[in-house]
Amino acid sequence: MEERRREILREVEEKGKVRVAELSRQFGCSEVTIRNDIKNMDMEGLLMRTHGGAVKLDREPERKYPAESIYRNTERKRQIAACAYEFIEDRDTIIIDDASSSFYLALHIKEHPGKRLAVVTNSLLVGNELAGISHVELYMVGGHVGGHLAATMGDAALSNMEQFHVDKGFIGIHSINFDVGLTSIATPQMQVKKAVLKAANEVYVLADSSKFGGGYVSVICPMNAVHKIITDDEVSKEYIRKAQQMAVPLVIARRDLG
Repeated sequence: MEERRREILREVEEKGKVRVAELSRQFGCSEVTIRNDIKNMDMEGLLMRTHGGAVKLDREPERKYPAESIYRNTERKRQIAACAYEFIEDRDTIIIDDASSSFYLALHIKEHPGKRLAVVTNSLLVGNELAGISHVELYMVGGHVGGHLAATMGDAALSNMEQFHVDKGFIGIHSINFDVGLTSIATPQMQVKKAVLKAANEVYVLADSSKFGGGYVSVICPMNAVHKIITDDEVSKEYIRKAQQMAVPLVIARRDLG
């Protein structure tokens, strides 16, 4: 199965698009099997499923943004974004913050038109990616623009965010510290994340495995204050065990969801 999926991905990368019927003949298996392969690879963020086949993804956001953090751990972040997308329902209203992991959720939403969504964001990068997308109704949070990843923050942004109430919020964090909770790098970002906690019925934390442990500056909230913490499958067994012991709502995004 893994060899077949590698070959399917190679075909997509070389040709740009593939058809289920052609792959079925090529690999000597049923079209149902190929559809399942494509579905799982789509969920993993490796390609984009289309009617009757699949197409190649634009693997890099073209380095069009100067923030280096966007280009670190990209496969982990795509993996987490694909998992997070499964928790979103058609017609949901959601908030996406300005974290780099949240940016990849925005890219996944952009690449998957199957769900119509209303998206609220303070991130100029997310806004730039989702503006004009037919299946997304976009709302930008106003305010002073600052931060490593250009976003609105401060009193005006917090006041503006109070006007929104959404089904789900998606935030990134600086670290997951089992002694104190979810942490942020600085106060302005922490305030935005706390505002998302107030505005959303459910909050999902998008945190790749490098975020576990380490120091902190500002504490956002206890770990059990959020609905789910989604990470990748490189997280250590020690942290998985700690999460289980503390009843932390940890979800591990698997590369092979089949």
